[in-house]
Amino acid sequence: MSSAINIRELAKKEPKLLPGHRLCAGCAAPVIVKLVLLAAEGPTIIVNATGCLEVATTIFPYTSWKVPWIHNAFENAASTAAGIDAAIKALRRRGAFKHDRVNIIAFAGDGGTYDIGLQALSGAIERGHNFLYILYDNEAYMNTGIQRSGGTPLGAATTTSPAGRIIPGKLQHKKPIADIVVAHKAPYVATATPAHWMDLIRKVKKALSIEGPKFLHILSPCPRGWRYDPSMTMEVARIAVDTCYFPLWEYEKGTWRLTDRSLAIAKNPQLKKPIEEFLKTQGRFKHLLRPENRHMIEKLQEYVDAVWEDLLKRAGLK
Repeated sequence: MSSAINIRELAKKEPKLLPGHRLCAGCAAPVIVKLVLLAAEGPTIIVNATGCLEVATTIFPYTSWKVPWIHNAFENAASTAAGIDAAIKALRRRGAFKHDRVNIIAFAGDGGTYDIGLQALSGAIERGHNFLYILYDNEAYMNTGIQRSGGTPLGAATTTSPAGRIIPGKLQHKKPIADIVVAHKAPYVATATPAHWMDLIRKVKKALSIEGPKFLHILSPCPRGWRYDPSMTMEVARIAVDTCYFPLWEYEKGTWRLTDRSLAIAKNPQLKKPIEEFLKTQGRFKHLLRPENRHMIEKLQEYVDAVWEDLLKRAGLK
């Protein structure tokens, strides 16, 4: 499967996620799905964990999916994908399956990946199943009321980490989920955003060309939970990368690479913006902009800088 991208040919492809879903205005998730499915060539089977994407695209008796689609619980998206892979291999051994390659793609949010589904994901990667796991990360349990998750960043206000006079939002940093997957020695792990759409498509195409478990961590800005105008989704995603809050990189069989805008920032550090530029775009961080909470911004900036410096070293750019 070629990783080359022909924009003209992509524009001619019929969408595999159809209009009519109930996802919020400005939601990044349907954009992410459309881009991922544009990159998928040949037969494709979708596994979808419970969450915003599943609920809003399949309100009975309707569906927005134009490909085979399986709904599973929060905790077992990776297990379902692994089962499909095992079934296809068994059918091939019996001569009952003729396709050379089938794309098995699992979509799950941060709640179903960082937290509830981590055990199933770890097991499926350890067993070496051939599937692509897409984490669309909106950084909280948005579908059930904007509760904090392992993917919620330091200082963010949610319904279970409310910002007040005593506690200024969530007190912990995001779990380094992509690093955790890299530690499993998965052959391909990468980050992406829908604003950097060419980078995203290229990474999906590459991932689907590699045998074994692949993981793509995609930032999915949420206007409802992050508290910004729905028209700002792509701009928020761009600022996340420009501040190095969410760097774009890929890990392929032991080699680390920065990509797209993050590679440009590595080559020209003056392009890197302070984390405050990202925070001030969103209402969930507005309390951090008060003088008494300045220490939280400094703590987050220190963390972002440390992660960025470590990434530069891993990619051989430091």
